[in-house]
Amino acid sequence: MSNHLGLEYLLAQQKLSRLDLNHFSKSLEEKIYSNQELEYTLLQWLAKEYRLKFDSLENPHIEPQLLKSFPIKILLKEKLLPLKKLEHHVEIATSKLFRQDGIQQLTALTGTKFKLVLAPEAHIEREIKRSLGVGADTLDELRTDSLQIVDEQPDEGDLDRAAEDASIIRFVNQVLCDGIELRATDIHFEPFENEFRIRYRIDGVLRAVPVPEDLRHYQAAIVSRIKILSQLDIAEKRLPQDGRIKLKLKGEQADVRVSVIPMLAGEALVLRLLRQSSQSLRLSDIKMGSNDEAKMRRLLGLPHGIILVTGPTGSGKTTTLYATLAEINDQYRKIITIEDPVEYNITGINQIQVSEKTGLTFARGLRSILRHDPDVILIGEIRDSETAKIAVQASLTGHLVFSTLHTNDAPSAINRLIDMGVAPYLVASSLEAVIAQRLVRLLCQHCKQPDSNPHSAFAKQILNLNQEDHLYQASIEGCDHCFKTGYQGRQAVFELLQLDDELRQKILEQSSASALRQLSKGKGLISLAEDGRRLLKMGMTSLEELLRVTRDDGLSTLPSDQPSA
Repeated sequence: MSNHLGLEYLLAQQKLSRLDLNHFSKSLEEKIYSNQELEYTLLQWLAKEYRLKFDSLENPHIEPQLLKSFPIKILLKEKLLPLKKLEHHVEIATSKLFRQDGIQQLTALTGTKFKLVLAPEAHIEREIKRSLGVGADTLDELRTDSLQIVDEQPDEGDLDRAAEDASIIRFVNQVLCDGIELRATDIHFEPFENEFRIRYRIDGVLRAVPVPEDLRHYQAAIVSRIKILSQLDIAEKRLPQDGRIKLKLKGEQADVRVSVIPMLAGEALVLRLLRQSSQSLRLSDIKMGSNDEAKMRRLLGLPHGIILVTGPTGSGKTTTLYATLAEINDQYRKIITIEDPVEYNITGINQIQVSEKTGLTFARGLRSILRHDPDVILIGEIRDSETAKIAVQASLTGHLVFSTLHTNDAPSAINRLIDMGVAPYLVASSLEAVIAQRLVRLLCQHCKQPDSNPHSAFAKQILNLNQEDHLYQASIEGCDHCFKTGYQGRQAVFELLQLDDELRQKILEQSSASALRQLSKGKGLISLAEDGRRLLKMGMTSLEELLRVTRDDGLSTLPSDQPSA
């Protein structure tokens, strides 16, 4: 069977439209390689047809020194991956059997003979990046062009020019694009004596990014480039600075909060990626348990009072608040928010951005909001005594107030308000409900495995699960769908405490958080760990993950044979 007939037969088998196969056209190539399943089928067929090896690169053994012996720019541009050096040739992975330009260039430059191995394109790119590091091609250009490498304490003018170099710009852009593509919430640039480390926080867990070994030499230029983007002072290296970058990638806008802090080995940066979306979330989208969702809908019908959402940074509090606001966002209510920053743009809601530079603080903005005749107020965060007191007064004067607070659980929020200087009788009369939440990572549905932990049976008893319920755990190797992590996405677990007369009396008596929790559990309070049962029963998360993000008196006694990811 000829090349063209074989491809035509394959396309017909896949029920695609018949195309002109007189040559392997670009449109045909894009159509095939945009479909991973079809690409696998094509490559396996071609390998058999031409008696070549096919390698899925699931567990490759690549020699980093072998990669470095070839021009990085050609490897990345042509998507070629040298795999193994043999006696007379080098095995090299490619996904494009009919495009030999890259192989010919490598042969001309190095005199090496190559033997082709067919492999998926995405896997080749992944392994090159893993072996050489992010931005290896851009730094390779810096080594060969006329730009002088910036030293530890360069001249400010040279540093400015270095930060504007095209290679540095491309490197920073690539790190940002990769972070957004991998669903990272934070990007960490960390200087040490002998390395400049970059890490992404994905699904709440920090993961190191492979980078070139000599990235440390370009640290000053990279930091300066990010400072320029966020309109910070590149000459200031002794004091912390905060800035913002506005990004747009594939039609999606993102707001990046930049924090720069001087460390022992240089300036460290943390970039917080906030994806701005005009899509309106609904209460059903955050997937509360049915009982908690019903309680929440009743709370939204209240004419006044305070509803708090608590949890650590990055636990999805703001998303929950926006989902609740969307339920009552209509032409009959005026809703005003004051936030830092505004994470979602929602039509019909008046949103205010806090600005410390201009003096627009939460407290000052909240006083002004009350003169705009709102029905519902959202305060991004209660940070101090002044804001807490104004929020309480707003609720007592006929406003429904939503806000967030940093506490470990729902009952602790009550004592936290009192510690901030709000009188117990005001807390008791204004607070309607507290929702604590955490985000748990969801198991990748393509590679999850049955739970082999010997303590799972004991955990089932504590969580009142049936022994017939199957628990699952993350795959150690992971797969391409989850970027080898075993997890893909996150979902919240909740603890909803609704106040009644008995709880209000306990608040007036200034009872401890543990006493309030004990009383609430007797009234049916479901803890964060207990709410996680529904995700365990559906096979959506693992026991290890639930233990990682929640605290439960019974579950905390469980020994764990597996380290947290």
